[in-house]
Parts: sequence; C-alpha cells; structure tokens
Amino acid sequence: MEGIRYLDIREVEQLSTLSEVLVRINRCAVVVKGGRRFSFAALQVCGNRDGVVGLGYGKGPQVPGALEKAARDGRKHLIRVPVSDGGTIPHEVEATFGASRVRLIPAAPGTGIIAGASVRAVCEMAGIKNILTKSYGSTNPVNSVKAALAALALLRTRETIRELRGVEV
Repeated sequence: MEGIRYLDIREVEQLSTLSEVLVRINRCAVVVKGGRRFSFAALQVCGNRDGVVGLGYGKGPQVPGALEKAARDGRKHLIRVPVSDGGTIPHEVEATFGASRVRLIPAAPGTGIIAGASVRAVCEMAGIKNILTKSYGSTNPVNSVKAALAALALLRTRETIRELRGVEV
C-alpha cells in the first residue's frame, strides 16, 4: 500500500494502549505422504480507538504463533486517522485494493457503524463512532481491510488543506 505514511517507532512508543481485534483466521492444508499438514494465517486490526489504526497479518504452523506475528506486524503498520468531533470522518472517501473497493461516508451522530465485519473492525479500532460504508467487488477480508485503511489514509481535515494551500480563512 504505497503512499501511506506509517507512524515511526517513537510515535508508537508514546501511545498509551493498543488493542487488537481478530478479523479472520485462515487454515491452509498441504497434502504430504503422511497425511495433511496445516498452517494458519491470522488477520488482526490494531488500534487505540482514538485515531490510530493498523493492520497485522501473520502466518505460522499453529494459531497462537500466527496471532503473535499478526499483532507484532500490526504495531509496525499504524496510521493516524483524522476523526471529527461527532465521531465521524471529515469527508466522503473511496479507495481500492486488489478487487475490493470501499466507500466511507460521514454520518450524523447516533448513526453508529454501518459496515461489514472487516471494515467495522477498522472503524472501531480507529475510534470512528458514526459512519456509513459500502463494499464493492471482492469481499475478501484481507483486501477489504487494506482498502479501508487506504481510504482512511486519504482523509484530510480543513486545517491540513488550509496549510497545504497556504490560504487563511
């Protein structure tokens, strides 16, 4: 996911608490002479529920090892998300990853998170409380989460746009 600015190690250390949500565990089997050999892949979303969210993906021969790797990977890939006062996003945004396309729409207070399981986990960990979402194309959880993170990375606040343009209001 190019173009996304991840938090550096000093910013991650300053965060108070990071929590993780398991989105999916995938089991893969390969047939060998003695039977089947299984491996597991875990997809986790990490965040502090206050504007910082990240994705972790880990694989291993057992589930606990895959979960540990996913948590470690999630702490490495954190981004900062602008959340407005009403607990929603500043503007509508859409992004794609692979064949998954996700549209995020700001919502009025009291709406809640209207989203599928994958995008819901990302929004909850980012601290977004009111949002409407729509997924198009593939609903693969990995690509849906990556598309949602790409969409959140495109968000800009009025202040950042004002600074970029050099305009005073």
